Amino acid sequence: MFRSIKMELSVLIVIATAIAFALAWHFLKWGWSGWIAMPLTLAVALGITYGFAHGLTAPLRQMRKAADAMADGDYSIRVDHIEDSRDEIGQLARAFNAMAAELEHADQMRRDMIANVSHELRTPVSALQAQVENMADGVVEPTPANLESILNQTHRLADLIAFLLDMSRVEAGAASLEIETFDFAQFLDETIEPLELADGGHGHDIHLQAPTGIMVEGDPNRLRQLFTNIIGNALKHSADNTTVLIEVTAKEQHNQIITHVINFGSQIPRGARNDIFRRYVKGTGKPGTGSGGTGLGLSIARWAAGLHGGSIQVVDDPRGTNFEVVLPMHIDDSIVK
Repeated sequence: MFRSIKMELSVLIVIATAIAFALAWHFLKWGWSGWIAMPLTLAVALGITYGFAHGLTAPLRQMRKAADAMADGDYSIRVDHIEDSRDEIGQLARAFNAMAAELEHADQMRRDMIANVSHELRTPVSALQAQVENMADGVVEPTPANLESILNQTHRLADLIAFLLDMSRVEAGAASLEIETFDFAQFLDETIEPLELADGGHGHDIHLQAPTGIMVEGDPNRLRQLFTNIIGNALKHSADNTTVLIEVTAKEQHNQIITHVINFGSQIPRGARNDIFRRYVKGTGKPGTGSGGTGLGLSIARWAAGLHGGSIQVVDDPRGTNFEVVLPMHIDDSIVK
């Protein structure tokens, strides 16, 4: 009933005291001996106090059992019957349930990640092994086309290993920055060029609208990770022969450079906009690497933005999915580690 456990305990003490006083008064009025009336009164008061206190502390006992289960690796257990509780214990129980749900999600996604990455690593390794064995046995000639196929498989392996290294950095929560000053429009041009080459026959048009001559401070390697993942994600979720628009706005008075990456496809529901930045979750909201992804791209992008004191979010846009990237134009010295 109350928002504070202090109030609940105060009410409990008042009720128990009032009942004890009333019982003692009636027992004495009825002519009972004080040696009988007082113990009975204390017993009733203690029983009432115990009953109320048992109900108040029930979520704490459940949390203790849940913590023991979680220590053994079971993240599915939850604290029940706390929906109507408004005091600190109820708030703690709800926070505990949220934490347990997040740990269960992370554990499941980690399991899926290990299984999927193992599968993704097995494919190029098996292909490389077969191709090299055929060349060693003389079955296949080391022609430029065959060597290019081997090179493509090694690139795929390198990308997967890079994702795993990035994941370890994300788990650690930080990484060092090597700050440089560079032209932001030129930087985006250089970032887009390999993405256009990798796009192959999908016919996407990456259209950049960025003012020239805008100088920005940051770590080009980390920011290239950020924009490669964001733009690559936009290409992945755009129909063939469509446009991906990149709009850049500089707000020097606010020390901000704002980039919008827009693909003219389906919208992301509001409820899923934050989930897509969680580790091991793909843009569809499903875990795994069914299409060769690792479910880490957007998480790494948000991590890289956070290292610079910036942010990434999906904003409303009637044209399609719009990723807004806000970065400082000049890095604060406290951010550089």
